[in-house]
Amino acid sequence: MSIETEALLQEAKASIEAAQNYRSELQHRVQGLDLARQQIKGSATQTRAVLVQHFQELQGTVSRLLEERLAALLLEVDAIEQDSVRPLDDCQKLIEQGVSTADELLREGEAALRCGVGEQDDKLGSFTKKALQIQLDSLPEVPSLAEVSCLSAQLDDSLLPAVKGRICTHGSVASHPPVQIDELVERPGGILVRWCKVDDDFAAQDYRLQYRRSASSHFEDAYVGQDSEYLVLHLDPHTEYLFRVCARGDGRWEWSPWSIPQTACTTLAPHEWSPGSEEYSLSSRRDIALRNDSPLCGAGVLYSQAPTYCCRQTLTFKIISAGQPDKRDSVGVCVDRRNGQDSLQRDQAVCITTSGAVFVNGKEMTNQLPAISTGSAVTFDMEVVNVFPVNINNNEGASVKLRVTIGSGSREVVFDWLLEQVCEGLFFGCSFTHPGWKVFVF
Repeated sequence: MSIETEALLQEAKASIEAAQNYRSELQHRVQGLDLARQQIKGSATQTRAVLVQHFQELQGTVSRLLEERLAALLLEVDAIEQDSVRPLDDCQKLIEQGVSTADELLREGEAALRCGVGEQDDKLGSFTKKALQIQLDSLPEVPSLAEVSCLSAQLDDSLLPAVKGRICTHGSVASHPPVQIDELVERPGGILVRWCKVDDDFAAQDYRLQYRRSASSHFEDAYVGQDSEYLVLHLDPHTEYLFRVCARGDGRWEWSPWSIPQTACTTLAPHEWSPGSEEYSLSSRRDIALRNDSPLCGAGVLYSQAPTYCCRQTLTFKIISAGQPDKRDSVGVCVDRRNGQDSLQRDQAVCITTSGAVFVNGKEMTNQLPAISTGSAVTFDMEVVNVFPVNINNNEGASVKLRVTIGSGSREVVFDWLLEQVCEGLFFGCSFTHPGWKVFVF
């Protein structure tokens, strides 16, 4: 085969490979178009169903309210009519009684006039006496038309235009939500959800984050506030969850459309305190520890159940309640668990005391953080800076330098922590001498 033929063959193979890649990319884009079309059609179907259900419920509610209001007004008309007619009925009864009495008196008077001369004096005397007793000059008072009720319906003509205006502007259809989930990061026993605005013209006042299991149909509120990220805790590892977020515009009360749901799961076991300590009581999830009223001689370090803290993660100690401070108190991270210790102020550990002092491998640093009290949150962030070989006692090993950041309040301390060996995970722990300290770790 000549060189020219070989070159043409290689060029043909390259063109075939390029055509295959081109076709593969086009097919991939077709799949993307199919997903986009499914999203459009699926969201349109769901939006139609939501609109129909909402307006049907609204129509039924408005109709029911109008019927209830009409019935109440008709009852009010009946009550006013009865109350207004009752005095007239009473007056009519008095008049009818008077007419009857007058008719009887007239008959007696006419009979007395027709009597003979011998009886006429007695009859006329009896008639005159009876007429004086009846008080023929006393008449019941009949109210004038101005004094009696004249019912009418008072209807606000501005209601219909106002309702019509609200109905004509009620509801809207949005093609793009103003906020979308930007990142889902797994954390021990949880997912860190970050979101961002995608509509620059939308001024967000609050955000609302919801989640649910993939197998469930009911979303639960996880967070409502002004932050653009939130750590959703107490999630089961290796279980898929759906997350969505919406926003509320500045000065508005209604929420925006939901973002596109995003799926995530955590493979990291949750942070848990080690059970079995007589000095500490743990919550059902073992993420909250309370220092008991045990004798001071029994004070020790409460460690995590496993080395679940890894670099490039944030470990947070939230102080729920505080007791009496002691110079041996500490919360921090360590390489191993050592029984018989009363504090993390030791080798192979970094910690902060309740007074704000920072200890690295048992030595106190010059920099100090604010004192820890109820409501304080202490965070630990670590990242590997360097791994290099060292020679210790003629044995080849590895030394690891970690960049540690401890934050408390609005301040933080940054330093390098040198470990003798590489650790896949680190333990965390706490030690409190006096009772009353309650700490939540996540």
